[in-house]
Amino acid sequence: MTVTTYKECIDACIRCMNVCNVSYVSSLKGLEIVELRECLRLYRECADLCGFAVQAMTRNSPFAAEICELVAKACDACADECAKHPHEHCQDCVRVCRECASVCRSVLVAA
Repeated sequence: MTVTTYKECIDACIRCMNVCNVSYVSSLKGLEIVELRECLRLYRECADLCGFAVQAMTRNSPFAAEICELVAKACDACADECAKHPHEHCQDCVRVCRECASVCRSVLVAA
């Protein structure tokens, strides 16, 4: 696959990384840090993995598909946890993580 082929997935991973980072900071500003503890952990995991996937895809790594599979799993876990909370940033994260997981899975099909 080429970087052009990965473009949609790269864009989705960048959006997801940004939303997870914003959600992380927003959660730290609130008073519900204890109840959002798992969200906080998953925001970091998801953002870091998305960033790693972007790097792998832009250099056309032979492991890009497997990395995207892991990103999809992390996005699903993050979305599932965030769906438990009513905060706007959590709900934004649910939407973007689900989109990213779907796009990452399309890379697996194309690989």
